[in-house]
Amino acid sequence: MTIPATMHGLVLKEDGFSGTSEGPSIEALDPYVGFSELPVPQPGDGQVLIRVTMASINPSDLHYIKGEYGVARRKGVPAGFEGVGEVVKAGEGGTDLVGKRVGFFASASGVWADYAIADISACVPVIDQVRDEDAAALLVNPMTAIAMYEEAKAGGNSAFIMTAAASQLCKLIAGLAEEDNMPVISIVRRDEHVASLSKFSCVHALNSEGQEFDDEMKRLIAELKPRVMLDAVADQVSSDLFSAMPVRARWIVYGKLSSENPVLNQMGQFIFMDKKVEGFWLSKWMGEQTGEVLTSAGMKVQQMFASGKWQTDIAAKIPLSEAHEKLPAALAGANHGKVFLVPG
Repeated sequence: MTIPATMHGLVLKEDGFSGTSEGPSIEALDPYVGFSELPVPQPGDGQVLIRVTMASINPSDLHYIKGEYGVARRKGVPAGFEGVGEVVKAGEGGTDLVGKRVGFFASASGVWADYAIADISACVPVIDQVRDEDAAALLVNPMTAIAMYEEAKAGGNSAFIMTAAASQLCKLIAGLAEEDNMPVISIVRRDEHVASLSKFSCVHALNSEGQEFDDEMKRLIAELKPRVMLDAVADQVSSDLFSAMPVRARWIVYGKLSSENPVLNQMGQFIFMDKKVEGFWLSKWMGEQTGEVLTSAGMKVQQMFASGKWQTDIAAKIPLSEAHEKLPAALAGANHGKVFLVPG
């Protein structure tokens, strides 16, 4: 394959951190990235060059371009963490990957572009039975789902709570719970999202905006006694849920979809009920695992997609050149699935 000298990408306009905490919503791309032509990057030792087929957009990407993520922005470099594509060139140690389709984390050059650089260790060869739409979202959500589901089961816990439960990530977690017939209390904010979770027999879906939410929530917590809450919203509803949970409850925060800062009204629970508030970051979790654990998790992810037990819902596929016009609106709508960027 002939590799061109230049490519197009959505390139970061700012360096470092912004100091804001507005959340992953965007009204326009223009303040953060520009559609530009730039040189195709070259892989170094331990890296590969990937011709991008499809890039997945996660909340972490939006936090990142706004300067609100745990990794500093790099001005002049394409944004985007996760995607799928074909390895077309390799540095030292990566020649075995050339010609293969891989799901990957971008490293030196982001995935919102025609070509991206990834570390060899951040590439997963994809089996033929897995669609590009699933392979483009093979790592961030699926690996997080496996890791957090293990946290949900830890210590013999018999049920757990999820917020933002209509998200792709939470549907993956629900699929794992379904295999074990483990009850899940799933919190959403629209009646249509309640309906979208009806296919999971293990799920008790509640609309936090509904009139009967408080009573139903108290009843389910009393009945199921969930001791883990997997939370991507981190607002006052989350805080109130945590206060209602039983002794030794764990509030595991992995996102901040709300700009509201919650108030903890029952601080004595940390003393007398041994409750804990924790954070989860996939990058940290992966760095703490053995190669055997990560390989096993990667195999489980592909098996779930290949079998049809997991499937990525698709909301939109948007060419890079049309991202400024179409992406904010696609991300602002109700949660109907993943939004992807594709070359063009």
